[in-house]
Amino acid sequence: MIATILTLNAGSSSVKFQLFAKQNELPLLAAGKVTDIGLSFAPAQACAGGPVFSAVYGKGAAKEIALPDGATHEDAVRRIFDWVHGHEDGWRIEAVAHRIVHGGAEFTGPARVTADVFHRLKKLCPLAPLHQPHNLAALGIAERLLPHVPMVACFDTAFHARHDPLFTAYALPQELADKGIRRYGFHGLSYQWIAEVLKRDHPELAKGRVIAAHLGNGASLCGMVGGRSIDSTMGMTALDGLPMGTRSGALDPAAVIYMIRDLGIDPGKAEHMLYEESGLKGLSGLTNDVKALLASADPRAKFALDYFALKAAQYAAMMAVAIGGCDAIIFTGGIGENAAPVRDAIVKRLALLGKFQTLVIPADEERVMAQEALESL
Repeated sequence: MIATILTLNAGSSSVKFQLFAKQNELPLLAAGKVTDIGLSFAPAQACAGGPVFSAVYGKGAAKEIALPDGATHEDAVRRIFDWVHGHEDGWRIEAVAHRIVHGGAEFTGPARVTADVFHRLKKLCPLAPLHQPHNLAALGIAERLLPHVPMVACFDTAFHARHDPLFTAYALPQELADKGIRRYGFHGLSYQWIAEVLKRDHPELAKGRVIAAHLGNGASLCGMVGGRSIDSTMGMTALDGLPMGTRSGALDPAAVIYMIRDLGIDPGKAEHMLYEESGLKGLSGLTNDVKALLASADPRAKFALDYFALKAAQYAAMMAVAIGGCDAIIFTGGIGENAAPVRDAIVKRLALLGKFQTLVIPADEERVMAQEALESL
């Protein structure tokens, strides 16, 4: 039998996983996902799509298994566990690491999950309404299916937990700050990986002033000094800061008041518009797929990408102020790694910062999660 650590990253309609051998080097054994969870497909669509489990073992071809129409998160997690435990190499899950978007001010590092911890994490759902409930749903399912296996919560906010109050406060009355209205920062697992890679491969940069740019469907920047987070563009929720794939990014709060009070938009609908219909999708009126936008001749596509690059550069300059300069900009995430024209447009606008290096470091949040689970054991 081979002892393993499984990582789970649950979204609204998918569960992604990676499997690592429980060894210091954490060799990756397999990776995969279940997609289109909970979605119903008409008969005419059934041949074109539906819930699917897919996994890659080693360097082999992807294995795909169709799941029943309307498969749930529990069906997805159960399929993942069954596949791992049924593998011919005799894999045994000895810990499950879960990506949890929001740890609030309380969870500043990975946490072994108990009933009390789970209860406290549920209270943070209003701060990450489109992420936290799904993260915790998968966690609860995993606990039921593997009751004797340790569950470890790994937080996207933890890397930013030691920010100076200057970078966490909003200019609001203290009574609101006491209720948790403050800046937290996100994408911490991604930034933690960047800090580790820099320490290993670029030790001089690791000691310096770095602006890390996690650019994907979710997007943010982090200013780091000596591998420690100083400031981040995201705030109380993952809606703040840069425009993203479908999220608005920073917005005049009075605009939201106007939407609800004067335009009569229901708060739930307003939330949906800001999270799901804005960003690159809203600006272009086309899509949030950057590859498609780059290929499009529609002027709205160019406008959306120009806007994204402008805002990323403006926020990068803000991060440079926070950390006292810039020795390097590190790009990661789907856009940061794969969209060279977007990277170039951002860097070009930052010529005023003087000389700095640019690097692309592929994201590997799952390895960070596995490391945290291994250390917690």
